[in-house]
Amino acid sequence: MAAQEVMFSDLQLRGKAVAEQLRSTPGQSLVVRRRDSDDLVLTTVERAAQEREVVSVTTRMFVALMQRDGAARELVTDVLPDAFPWVSFLPRADVQAFVVDLVATLRSAESVANPAPVVRVIESWRNTAAVFADPALAEALAAPTDGDFGAVPAPDAR
Repeated sequence: MAAQEVMFSDLQLRGKAVAEQLRSTPGQSLVVRRRDSDDLVLTTVERAAQEREVVSVTTRMFVALMQRDGAARELVTDVLPDAFPWVSFLPRADVQAFVVDLVATLRSAESVANPAPVVRVIESWRNTAAVFADPALAEALAAPTDGDFGAVPAPDAR
Protein backbone atom coordinates (compact mmCIF):
# COMPACT_ATOMS: atom_id res chain seq x y z
CA MET A 1 0.00 0.00 0.00
CA ALA A 2 1.39 3.38 -1.00
CA ALA A 3 1.88 6.00 1.68
CA GLN A 4 -0.60 8.84 1.83
CA GLU A 5 0.63 12.18 0.57
CA VAL A 6 0.47 15.76 1.80
CA MET A 7 1.90 18.94 0.37
CA PHE A 8 4.73 20.65 2.21
CA SER A 9 2.57 23.75 2.46
CA ASP A 10 -0.07 21.70 4.32
CA LEU A 11 2.58 20.67 6.82
CA GLN A 12 3.54 24.31 7.31
CA LEU A 13 0.02 25.73 7.46
CA ARG A 14 -1.89 22.87 9.08
CA GLY A 15 0.78 21.14 11.16
CA LYS A 16 -1.57 19.76 13.83
CA ALA A 17 -3.98 18.37 11.24
CA VAL A 18 -1.12 16.73 9.34
CA ALA A 19 0.21 15.23 12.61
CA GLU A 20 -3.24 13.81 13.31
CA GLN A 21 -3.42 12.45 9.78
CA LEU A 22 -0.03 10.80 10.36
CA ARG A 23 -1.23 9.11 13.55
CA SER A 24 -4.31 7.72 11.78
CA THR A 25 -2.40 6.44 8.73
CA PRO A 26 -1.95 2.64 8.76
CA GLY A 27 1.77 2.82 7.93
CA GLN A 28 2.33 5.78 10.23
CA SER A 29 4.10 7.64 7.46
CA LEU A 30 3.25 10.34 4.98
CA VAL A 31 5.00 11.41 1.81
CA VAL A 32 5.50 15.17 1.97
CA ARG A 33 5.53 16.51 -1.58
CA ARG A 34 7.75 19.50 -2.27
CA ARG A 35 7.86 21.63 -5.40
CA ASP A 36 11.40 22.94 -4.97
CA SER A 37 13.31 19.94 -3.64
CA ASP A 38 13.19 16.23 -2.94
CA ASP A 39 10.04 14.86 -1.36
CA LEU A 40 10.22 13.89 2.31
CA VAL A 41 8.82 11.08 4.42
CA LEU A 42 7.19 12.08 7.68
CA THR A 43 6.90 9.41 10.36
CA THR A 44 6.95 9.11 14.11
CA VAL A 45 10.18 8.50 16.01
CA GLU A 46 8.67 5.32 17.44
CA ARG A 47 7.79 3.99 13.98
CA ALA A 48 11.25 4.85 12.61
CA ALA A 49 12.87 3.04 15.55
CA GLN A 50 10.65 -0.01 14.97
CA GLU A 51 11.53 -0.13 11.29
CA ARG A 52 15.24 0.26 12.06
CA GLU A 53 15.05 -2.58 14.60
CA VAL A 54 13.31 -4.88 12.11
CA VAL A 55 15.93 -4.18 9.45
CA SER A 56 18.76 -4.61 11.96
CA VAL A 57 17.51 -7.94 13.33
CA THR A 58 16.74 -9.29 9.87
CA THR A 59 20.17 -8.30 8.59
CA ARG A 60 21.99 -9.80 11.57
CA MET A 61 20.06 -13.08 11.30
CA PHE A 62 20.66 -13.30 7.54
CA VAL A 63 24.38 -12.57 7.89
CA ALA A 64 24.77 -15.10 10.72
CA LEU A 65 22.98 -17.76 8.69
CA MET A 66 25.15 -17.06 5.66
CA GLN A 67 28.35 -17.21 7.71
CA ARG A 68 27.49 -20.49 9.43
CA ASP A 69 25.76 -22.64 6.85
CA GLY A 70 27.13 -23.56 3.44
CA ALA A 71 23.74 -24.93 2.40
CA ALA A 72 22.18 -21.54 3.20
CA ARG A 73 24.78 -19.82 1.00
CA GLU A 74 23.96 -22.21 -1.85
CA LEU A 75 20.22 -21.68 -1.39
CA VAL A 76 20.61 -17.89 -1.38
CA THR A 77 22.73 -18.12 -4.52
CA ASP A 78 20.02 -20.25 -6.16
CA VAL A 79 17.11 -17.94 -5.21
CA LEU A 80 18.96 -14.67 -5.80
CA PRO A 81 17.33 -14.21 -9.24
CA ASP A 82 13.96 -13.89 -7.47
CA ALA A 83 15.20 -10.76 -5.69
CA PHE A 84 17.61 -9.57 -8.39
CA PRO A 85 16.50 -10.85 -11.82
CA TRP A 86 19.53 -9.25 -13.47
CA VAL A 87 21.91 -11.76 -11.80
CA SER A 88 20.93 -14.21 -14.54
CA PHE A 89 23.36 -12.30 -16.79
CA LEU A 90 26.28 -12.89 -14.40
CA PRO A 91 28.52 -15.95 -14.58
CA ARG A 92 27.90 -18.35 -11.65
CA ALA A 93 31.21 -17.37 -10.01
CA ASP A 94 30.18 -13.71 -10.12
CA VAL A 95 26.78 -14.52 -8.60
CA GLN A 96 28.63 -16.15 -5.71
CA ALA A 97 30.97 -13.14 -5.48
CA PHE A 98 27.92 -10.84 -5.38
CA VAL A 99 26.47 -12.87 -2.49
CA VAL A 100 29.75 -12.63 -0.55
CA ASP A 101 30.06 -8.91 -1.28
CA LEU A 102 26.41 -8.26 -0.37
CA VAL A 103 26.58 -10.17 2.93
CA ALA A 104 29.82 -8.47 3.99
CA THR A 105 28.43 -5.06 3.13
CA LEU A 106 25.10 -5.76 4.86
CA ARG A 107 27.01 -6.66 8.02
CA SER A 108 29.22 -3.57 7.90
CA ALA A 109 26.43 -1.17 6.92
CA GLU A 110 24.16 -2.48 9.69
CA SER A 111 26.89 -1.82 12.24
CA VAL A 112 26.88 1.88 11.34
CA ALA A 113 23.13 2.13 10.61
CA ASN A 114 23.73 3.33 7.07
CA PRO A 115 22.15 1.50 4.09
CA ALA A 116 24.01 3.56 1.44
CA PRO A 117 26.92 1.08 1.06
CA VAL A 118 24.45 -1.75 0.42
CA VAL A 119 22.74 0.25 -2.30
CA ARG A 120 26.15 0.99 -3.84
CA VAL A 121 27.05 -2.74 -3.92
CA ILE A 122 23.74 -3.63 -5.54
CA GLU A 123 24.08 -0.87 -8.14
CA SER A 124 27.66 -1.88 -8.93
CA TRP A 125 26.74 -5.52 -9.48
CA ARG A 126 23.66 -4.51 -11.51
CA ASN A 127 25.94 -2.44 -13.75
CA THR A 128 28.27 -5.43 -14.10
CA ALA A 129 25.30 -7.59 -15.11
CA ALA A 130 24.32 -4.97 -17.68
CA VAL A 131 27.75 -5.35 -19.28
CA PHE A 132 27.37 -9.12 -19.48
CA ALA A 133 23.86 -8.66 -20.91
CA ASP A 134 25.26 -6.74 -23.88
CA PRO A 135 27.54 -9.12 -25.82
CA ALA A 136 29.14 -6.31 -27.85
CA LEU A 137 29.94 -4.29 -24.72
CA ALA A 138 31.23 -7.35 -22.86
CA GLU A 139 33.47 -8.21 -25.82
CA ALA A 140 34.79 -4.66 -26.10
CA LEU A 141 35.61 -4.49 -22.40
CA ALA A 142 37.26 -7.93 -22.43
CA ALA A 143 39.35 -7.20 -25.51
CA PRO A 144 43.09 -6.75 -25.01
CA THR A 145 44.32 -3.19 -25.11
CA ASP A 146 47.27 -1.77 -26.99
CA GLY A 147 49.09 -0.98 -23.78
CA ASP A 148 48.79 0.70 -20.46
CA PHE A 149 46.78 3.90 -20.47
CA GLY A 150 48.28 5.06 -17.18
CA ALA A 151 46.82 5.69 -13.75
CA VAL A 152 43.11 6.18 -13.41
CA PRO A 153 42.32 9.33 -11.44
CA ALA A 154 40.30 8.93 -8.27
CA PRO A 155 36.64 9.88 -8.57
CA ASP A 156 35.57 13.24 -7.19
CA ALA A 157 34.91 13.06 -3.48
CA ARG A 158 31.37 13.97 -2.55
